Amino acid sequence: MAALQRRRHYSVLVLLFMLLGTLWEAGAGQIHYSIPEELDKVSFVGNIAKDLGLQPRELAERGVRIVPRGRTQLFALNPRSGSLVTAGRIDREELCAQSEPCLVSFNILVEDKLNLYPVEVEIVDINDNAPRFVREELEVKIIENAALSSRFPLMEVYDPDVGVNSLQGLKLSGNSHFSVDVPSEADGPKYPELVLERALDREREAIHRLVLTAMDGGDPVRSGVARILVTVLDANDNAPVFTQSVYRVSVPENLPVGTPVLSVTARDQDEGAHAEVTYSFVRITEKISKTFCLNVLTGEISTSANLDYEGSSFYELDVEARDRPGLQDRAKVLISILDVNDNVPEVVVTSGSRSVAESTLPGTVIVLFQVYDRDSGLNGLVTCSISRSLPFELEKSVDNYYRLVTNTVLDREQVSLYNITVTATDKGMPSLSTEMLISLNVADINDNPPAFPHTSYSVYIPENNPRGASIFSVTANDPDSHENAQVTYSLAEDTIQGVPLSSYISINSDTGVLYALHSFDYEQFRDLQLRVIASDSGDPPLSSNVSLSIFVLDQNDNTPEILYPALPTDGSTGVELAPRSAEPGYLVTKVVAVDRDSGQNAWLSYRLLKASEPGLFAVGLHTGEVRTARTLLDRDALKQSLVVAVQDHGQPPLSATVTLTIAVADSIPDVLADLGSLEVPHASDASGLTLYLVVAVAAVSCVFLAFVIVLLALRLRRWHTSRVLRASGGGLAGVPASHFVGVDGVRAFLQTYSHEAWLTADSRGSHVIFPQPNYADTLISQESCEKSEPLLIQEDFCKEQDSLVQTDWHPETQQEIGQCLNISRTRMATRERGGDYRGFILLSILLGTQREVSAGHILYSIPEETDTGSFVGNIAKDLGLEPWELEERGVRIVSRGRTQLFALNPRSGSLVTAGRIDREELCAQSVRCLVNFNILMEDKMNLYPIEVEIMDVNDNAPKFLTEEMNVKIMENTAPGVRFPLNEARDPDVGTNSLQSYNLNPNRYFSLVVQTGEDGTKYPELVLERVLDREEVTAHHLLLTASDGGDPPRSGTARVQVTVVDVNDHAPVFSLAQYQVTVPENVPVGTRLLTVNAIDLDEGVNGEVTYSFRKITPKILQIFQLNSHTGELSTFDGLDYEDSGYYEMEVQAQDGPGRMTRAKVLITILDVNDNAPEMTVTSVSSSVPEDTPPGTVIALFYLQDRDSGKNGQVTCTISENLPFKLERSIDNYYRLVTAKNLDREKFSVYNITLKATDGGSPPLSTETHISMNVADTNDNPPAFPHSSYSIFVPENNPRGTSIFSVTARDPDSNENARVTYSVSEDTLQGPSVSSYVSINSNTGVLYALHSFDYEQFHDLQLRVTASDSGDPPLSSNVSLSIFVLDQNDNIPKILYPALPTDGSTGVELAPRSAEPGYLVTKVVAVDRDSGQNAWLSYRLLKASEPGLFAVGLHTGEVRTARALLDRDALKQSLVVAVQDHGQPPLSATVTLTVAVADSIPDVLADLGSLERSADSGDSGLTLYLVMAVAVVSCVFLAFVVVLLALRLRRWHTSRLLQASGGGLEGVPASHFVGVDGVRAFLQTYSHEVSLTADSRRSQVIFPQPNYADTLISQESCENKDPLLTSIEFHECKDKTQSIQQAPPNTDWRFSQAQRPGTSGSQNGDETGTWPNNQFDTEMLQAMILASASEAADGSSTLGGGAGTMGLSARYGPQFTLQHVPDYRQNVYIPGSNATLTNAAGKRDGKALAGGNGNKKKSGKKEKK
Repeated sequence: MAALQRRRHYSVLVLLFMLLGTLWEAGAGQIHYSIPEELDKVSFVGNIAKDLGLQPRELAERGVRIVPRGRTQLFALNPRSGSLVTAGRIDREELCAQSEPCLVSFNILVEDKLNLYPVEVEIVDINDNAPRFVREELEVKIIENAALSSRFPLMEVYDPDVGVNSLQGLKLSGNSHFSVDVPSEADGPKYPELVLERALDREREAIHRLVLTAMDGGDPVRSGVARILVTVLDANDNAPVFTQSVYRVSVPENLPVGTPVLSVTARDQDEGAHAEVTYSFVRITEKISKTFCLNVLTGEISTSANLDYEGSSFYELDVEARDRPGLQDRAKVLISILDVNDNVPEVVVTSGSRSVAESTLPGTVIVLFQVYDRDSGLNGLVTCSISRSLPFELEKSVDNYYRLVTNTVLDREQVSLYNITVTATDKGMPSLSTEMLISLNVADINDNPPAFPHTSYSVYIPENNPRGASIFSVTANDPDSHENAQVTYSLAEDTIQGVPLSSYISINSDTGVLYALHSFDYEQFRDLQLRVIASDSGDPPLSSNVSLSIFVLDQNDNTPEILYPALPTDGSTGVELAPRSAEPGYLVTKVVAVDRDSGQNAWLSYRLLKASEPGLFAVGLHTGEVRTARTLLDRDALKQSLVVAVQDHGQPPLSATVTLTIAVADSIPDVLADLGSLEVPHASDASGLTLYLVVAVAAVSCVFLAFVIVLLALRLRRWHTSRVLRASGGGLAGVPASHFVGVDGVRAFLQTYSHEAWLTADSRGSHVIFPQPNYADTLISQESCEKSEPLLIQEDFCKEQDSLVQTDWHPETQQEIGQCLNISRTRMATRERGGDYRGFILLSILLGTQREVSAGHILYSIPEETDTGSFVGNIAKDLGLEPWELEERGVRIVSRGRTQLFALNPRSGSLVTAGRIDREELCAQSVRCLVNFNILMEDKMNLYPIEVEIMDVNDNAPKFLTEEMNVKIMENTAPGVRFPLNEARDPDVGTNSLQSYNLNPNRYFSLVVQTGEDGTKYPELVLERVLDREEVTAHHLLLTASDGGDPPRSGTARVQVTVVDVNDHAPVFSLAQYQVTVPENVPVGTRLLTVNAIDLDEGVNGEVTYSFRKITPKILQIFQLNSHTGELSTFDGLDYEDSGYYEMEVQAQDGPGRMTRAKVLITILDVNDNAPEMTVTSVSSSVPEDTPPGTVIALFYLQDRDSGKNGQVTCTISENLPFKLERSIDNYYRLVTAKNLDREKFSVYNITLKATDGGSPPLSTETHISMNVADTNDNPPAFPHSSYSIFVPENNPRGTSIFSVTARDPDSNENARVTYSVSEDTLQGPSVSSYVSINSNTGVLYALHSFDYEQFHDLQLRVTASDSGDPPLSSNVSLSIFVLDQNDNIPKILYPALPTDGSTGVELAPRSAEPGYLVTKVVAVDRDSGQNAWLSYRLLKASEPGLFAVGLHTGEVRTARALLDRDALKQSLVVAVQDHGQPPLSATVTLTVAVADSIPDVLADLGSLERSADSGDSGLTLYLVMAVAVVSCVFLAFVVVLLALRLRRWHTSRLLQASGGGLEGVPASHFVGVDGVRAFLQTYSHEVSLTADSRRSQVIFPQPNYADTLISQESCENKDPLLTSIEFHECKDKTQSIQQAPPNTDWRFSQAQRPGTSGSQNGDETGTWPNNQFDTEMLQAMILASASEAADGSSTLGGGAGTMGLSARYGPQFTLQHVPDYRQNVYIPGSNATLTNAAGKRDGKALAGGNGNKKKSGKKEKK
């Protein structure tokens, strides 16, 4: 019933407002209307025409319109009906929000009277808005242990409508846990609260979904809903629980590091931070912590180190799961390690030999080695094997020791190096194996002679070969190696025409390269026969020979010689005459030549090489006749030059040239007539070519000379280096840098070492043969060979270890060898040869036998941590040996890869410690710690097991895994709860291990110790009292662990108990109400105040967030609150006019949901923040300049949104303007003119209207009005000058701009547009316009013709300027143009005039003319006048500078000096004539002057004139060209020959390398480059014979091979012993005395055994071979050839069996029985190339056997 009454009342009000809108009172005040909101557009509001007392048509006539006040126009006028209508839909809430009533005010303006009428329209509210929540969804978090009746604020709800249409009630969806309540407050937004009615349980129901409905009181009723999500927060009331109490897993030991083993999982029914479980190890050892790692987040256990079954096969770990507040659970993890075959067998070489002689007997022991495997069971059983194809086999010795022995005889020529692979394989699944490579060299014996690939050679050499050139190379290959394969070459002695063969041919003893010592001449002899002998350096040496035939080839070495025309004695070539009337084929002359060669080389042919007129003459190919090839013409030159070449037919062909000069004339007058046209030769060109050729000759010669000098310098440096080395007195102590000498900048090793060792099983000694060093490139003086020094010196060293001997044996073996075996050193005796010291030290290791000792299991016991060298036990006594027998029988410790803990004392025979021993490191927690190793007796290869027990001492204190432990306990935890702590570890065992725990006294906690099944003690912390985090946040405890040692040791750990907070405090604001006053103009974002609430809790419980409560949407758009800091700031600009006061509520809430509230009051202070607003109603943009004063220009309106003084506005303009302001009604102003305007002074006025309010400080607004003054045509164009003068140079280009005139008109637009024109006039007949034109727009004048100063000098004209006004105005100006003269004519030469035929004419000058003689005169004129016509003469060019001079102003050509006979007949002068214009112009003339006293003189000089111009220069040019060619060819040939020699030497070395004696086994470091050839630097060879039937060892040292040495006579008289027998006794305390062994001379030949021609006895009685190079090489070649033939049964030298074919050449007494047996262990000192004979003594010098330091033989390069 009440609603019906309200609706009727509403209808009555609407009708009443409509009736009031129609009322009008004449002269009444404000007009008022009322309409409901949300009307359609153009809805009727009121009859404004009627209310104003006007007719509808008068609204438009009188300019009636609505004037708003800055607000969007809401209403409009209907001009037809005169009604006020709506301009759009009007929303009351948008206009007035919650205000009542809602009024809209504006004005009606009548423009004709400028009257304003206020109008007010009231907007009535309707129910068009439903209640709306600030957010449609809200999440409320409530902790599950929240108290009943707790209130939780919800989001506010508001309804924009007012009155009964606003919010009236709220309703919550049905549930059993919550209800909604709205506190009673005044009108405005409603702030509902959620009330907890029933206790929550997150584990049962974690989320509650509610719906809140808000309803208004309108008709019909409108409502809004919001969804509320209540999240129940978790309280930590559940501890983590592992899924299993014990986790078991088995993994193989070869798991890669980082592999996951298993994952432990613990479940926590809580959520969030309470359910975040972390995992950690507890109660584990340090070793386990290094082996396994645990992911604290996932619980994954993975390996952090390699697992080893042998180290540990089982691990037990304790894992703890803990949530963030501190509740925890524990589980046990058992990990079993499965054994796999992951250890490969190991092979350790105990002893071995690197080399074995090819004559070694089967069964010889080569290497002794041991194998073992760290695995156990089948994985540790190892078998060894080698390839069955090798001549070796394995024999198993004691324990795991093996011997490598030979089973067949070895042959080095078949296999020189054995790479024996020993494979050790275990029996695991899968099996693992190890391979060890043993490299064994087979030592060579000399059983093969050198062999040539062919039986004979033929060599063809062209004559004139250079001296020293390589003509051929022979190569013999020897399949042996080292010294046995070192081949030297020599020539058999012979004579050629009474001259020794050695004076023509030489051979390099190393490379076999033959060199020509002379230049052969085909005419002298045509062939040469010789024999080359190749010998090796074995013992005895073997040799072979080959025949060589050298044939000399004829060469074309003579050039043709020209007999006619002969060169005159004065150097001229003569002149041949050819009449111009000669017919083709006319014989002019004939060239006659001969060649000293014969045959084809003497056949000559003639050809025309060069002609000044090609095609005019021809030369007979075989006759040399010069004939005309065509008819002579008048245009043919007087002088013709021909170059005729004469060439033979040799290869390459040689030639000679001759130059012929032919004068073409019928008679002498013709010669004189043509003299003027005879050109002087261009000396500059010829001289330039000559200069270039001279420079070329000098450059090539200098390069050639420099190349030769550098080459000689290198050779001299090499020679000087060798001399310095001979003169230096430095020895070879310690083998220093004297082992090297410089060879072409490369240091090459000179000395080689070789030794051979035989190891046998039938004696206790060793037989070693050491050869002397090989001084490969050394000059040995005579005196050095005469000294009979001992070859070997015996020296015993007891305990020295030779650092020069490098082996690849096991390190333990090396150590035992160095400490326990007798070491004997043999030093080479020092050979003083010119102060040069040579020596080396070689080591021989002697192995002895040892008697067998029987002993049982030996056990020792020592405490740990004893000092190094501490006594363990008497091992010698326990083994039944004397102390000195330990070293003798090779007793040593054998361990299996473990660090050696013990050592043997060789003096006392005791076992001592090798370092400090830590029992815990060796055995960890094992109760008994045993160390096992073996004692090896090498003589019997017996092993004795030793066990040493390491006793524990209390050297370790108990230690916690971590020094600090953190325990988290919630403050509401009940007393009596236990918390496990980390236990301590003590590496000691027994009573020395951990015994007890203690906790420092405190009132909150106590300690309980639990004992595990394995006896481990675990401490636990017990809570005795309730904790309060607000009182004490952390408790610091000290836990002590003690062992039972004497004295006892202890370790401590700090325990920090952190009390975890629970949410038992709500936030509290510092003030109940906050107040602040701010001005309205504060910037957006300004901080107004900060609210602060404090929560005593911590963490999430103490994290306070701030939010608004009870706030409207409008206020929410103006202010913002920082939810974390509580800072309240402006979000939008404040406006005092909108609202001067704000009230709001702020709430503070912690993480779990506890909250508190406070009120905030904000007062806004008004400031002058609105500037006046100016609205221009109407304005005129342009006004004529003749407008009268008082004319209205603009009408505008002023307003200010501020009130009071801030809203009072005044308006002003500038006082210096011809305008003024007049105030109209209300706030309207008029802008009118105050005086007359002038556009020429000011064409535009920028008027600034300034409106200022009365605020403090005042604000102002400026509006700019731009007004243009319209122009009238009241000014004519004006020139800046009354007349102009222009100066134009003549010859100007047509169309060139010559001047520009400009007239100015102060008017604008069309009135200021100026056009130009030229007044009509005539100039010498034609009009002015034909000469000059003007651009009508720009006023630029252009010349239509090129002015000529000679035609006219000036030009007068008039220019008119007119504007485009109405009527047009004009003005004119006079213009004078003056033409300027230019230098545009060059001088013209009148004499001498240029003849019509192109010649210049000839002037005669007698040779008797004196200086100053007038020869001729140059006459010239210039068409210009004045300075441009002044002429000067100068001599520009002369063929003979300084001979003639020219008058500067007269042009007279006179002689400058007296004429001489050397002056040329024809003189050419170039005279230049120049004017004085700017720039100056000039002309030149060429004068030809003939210098002669008479015509006969002219004819007589004709030949010399031509010759000087052609023959002389061409002859010099030819010689220079030939010189350049010759020098270049010689240089090129020299370089080519040098490169050929190098390449040939390199090719020879490559052939030698490919011949079979490879050096695969020699490391690359033994070579260096010498002249592009790789030279072997260092070789080692030794022979050691070890026998088992004696206690001595014999060493044999062969002497060195002097392969490339120049040896003087005395060097062969040195009676050096061949071998020295050395006995190596057992080690004594003192070294034995040094004894010299007598020389061994059984290698020498007797007188009957020496080879000689037909048994002749050449040589001396000392047993040396002939030192003459050719004799020696021939003899060696013959011996080797005979031996080779005897070997294959094809001897061609004759002789019976067993003579090797030598009896036929050297006599029947020379047989094989006379040759020493090379299989004996002997070595002949020196090679066959270094021995001397009696002939060498008589000569007093020695011949070189090779190239000295430069090269070594190919075989030596392969070492």
